[in-house]
Amino acid sequence: MLQAILNWFRPASPISLKPIQEIKEAYPRYRWRILESTFLGYTTFYLVRNNFSPVSKEIGEALSYSRQDIGDILAVTAITYGLGKFIMGALSDRSNPGKFMTVGLVLTAILNFSFGFTNHYWVHLVLWGLNGLVQGMGWPPCGRSLGHWYSVSERGKTFAFWNIAHNIGGGLVGVIASYSASYFGWQYAFFIPGVIALIGAAYLYLRLVDTPQSVGLPPIEEFNQDHPPEEKKNEDHEKELSTKELILHNVLLNKYIWLFSIANFFVYIIRYSLIDWGPTYLKEVKGANLESGGISTLVLEFGGIGSTLLMGWISDKAGGRRGMVSLLCIIPIFFAFLGIIYNPPGNIMIDFILFGIIGLFIYPPVMLLGVAGLDFTSKKAVGTAAGFIGLFGALGRTAQGKGLGWLVDHYSWNEALAAIVVATVFAILLLSFTWRLKPRG
Repeated sequence: MLQAILNWFRPASPISLKPIQEIKEAYPRYRWRILESTFLGYTTFYLVRNNFSPVSKEIGEALSYSRQDIGDILAVTAITYGLGKFIMGALSDRSNPGKFMTVGLVLTAILNFSFGFTNHYWVHLVLWGLNGLVQGMGWPPCGRSLGHWYSVSERGKTFAFWNIAHNIGGGLVGVIASYSASYFGWQYAFFIPGVIALIGAAYLYLRLVDTPQSVGLPPIEEFNQDHPPEEKKNEDHEKELSTKELILHNVLLNKYIWLFSIANFFVYIIRYSLIDWGPTYLKEVKGANLESGGISTLVLEFGGIGSTLLMGWISDKAGGRRGMVSLLCIIPIFFAFLGIIYNPPGNIMIDFILFGIIGLFIYPPVMLLGVAGLDFTSKKAVGTAAGFIGLFGALGRTAQGKGLGWLVDHYSWNEALAAIVVATVFAILLLSFTWRLKPRG
């Protein structure tokens, strides 16, 4: 039974090449199909991942959960998401991405329905922890697909466009969850996204294909005629790697992956501090209501759309110096957080503007650090490398999810925000070491 399941997940086998003219006509269509399906699929993953934070205050009031209880749910989810990203990343590099993502969306939908149907804290903790684990089935197969269909020289702008899925999904979930809870009750912040996830799963199963070779097309490097300098034009670079090659050689012994991963730890503290706690902070300190708290997430997420596209393009033009561009983006965030700290209650629009500035500059590094990791490993290890970098990001989310709740309970919101400012300084220091790094070769 287990072997049958594993066989079902295996990557699609190569088939005979199509005629040259058909290859020229089919390749652009398939590339768009991959970009479109992974984009919409990952957007949907967000709707069933980040729907807890916008209504956490209301859940706490309805079920008598303390701020520490809420922080524990956020923390355990971040831990399991990080582990899921790494474990599922390694599995996704040896799986068909269409089937892998489909199963992930179905599982997360089931967990969302289950979360809405129970009122017990420990059940909620377990369910949302499991949700974090299966959420790891989202990004790695997207990285594998894009790594096979788009070459190194075009990764910056391609991933920049694809990365908007984070912003659209992350922005919409704040509105969908908040308004669903406002009109129907907090449970519907999980029911409605769960239904959307099931629809998305059906779409992915029908739309997302595996490698170019699986549909009779040559590797992207051969089609684009832009092999990276260190690659030889032979079949070795299209061979699926063993588990040892994936994890040990391409990740754990790769010093660049470690540098990008540790930097990502602090970048994720910055990013998720406002996603996880931003709406609650605005409600408790700045006088926002449920709907405007949800809108703050929309402002934060949508703020990064244009800048992500621009910075991805700039990183390509700068010869793949993703770390340099990331560093230049983090510096304005430092001053935006100081503005939030010193902006007095009653000026909610200023807070929205500052949230937008942070969103404007935090999402390019979120995208670029992941792409930088891919630049320094094999395209056959894309999911594993992305999962490892994502693991450190999830640990950063765990630290802020638990740590900020503790700081607010024992001190105040100002101390919590000061801790984020310190994390921003660490991110700047680490990224300074990536200033000159370019893709291998």
